[in-house]
Amino acid sequence: MAGVGKLLKQAQKMQKAMEAVQAELETLQIEGSAAGGAVKATVNGQGALMGVKLDPEFLKEDVASVEASIVAAIQDATGKAKQKSEEQMSQITGGFSLPGMF
Repeated sequence: MAGVGKLLKQAQKMQKAMEAVQAELETLQIEGSAAGGAVKATVNGQGALMGVKLDPEFLKEDVASVEASIVAAIQDATGKAKQKSEEQMSQITGGFSLPGMF
């Protein structure tokens, strides 16, 4: 049963590493953009929206274009955050997919 103890210790070590990465991702700021940079969205590494910046000149466009560009910038930022999160977690898990964890 020594193998089980070793496996438990490895799991605990992995859990602590995952918690550290989650804390790091929470403080990370990732920017996405749309409309040639006229719309910028910032999210943290967990994908939570932190802010949106709009070029004042871009606000002269039609409302539908502005709204679509805001959504596109947020999607760009959250996509980058998801990719970063997956990369960080992959380093910890060695590329193994853990169902229900991510």
